[in-house]
Amino acid sequence: MVITVRFIGAFRSASSKNKLSVKTEDVSLKEIINKIVENRPKLKRALIDPELNDPRPNTLILVNGKEINVLDGLETRLKDGDEVVLVPVVHGG
Repeated sequence: MVITVRFIGAFRSASSKNKLSVKTEDVSLKEIINKIVENRPKLKRALIDPELNDPRPNTLILVNGKEINVLDGLETRLKDGDEVVLVPVVHGG
């Protein structure tokens, strides 16, 4: 199966790509994120919170246009043709 991962904003710069097509077997959202950052240290630093080892504090994650909190979070199972969009969250004060 093929999953499309789109990068928005700073994630586009960190990944050096607008989107990525990932060929994989049955996989969760967490597994696909781990797979795409595995060989991309710059993207991993931008995407994954180092203290929590979790992308959610830094990222709005959509699967087929739905925010993952209305699905099964990082355990959302992906299907062939699904699109994951990673949008950076800007923190400030």
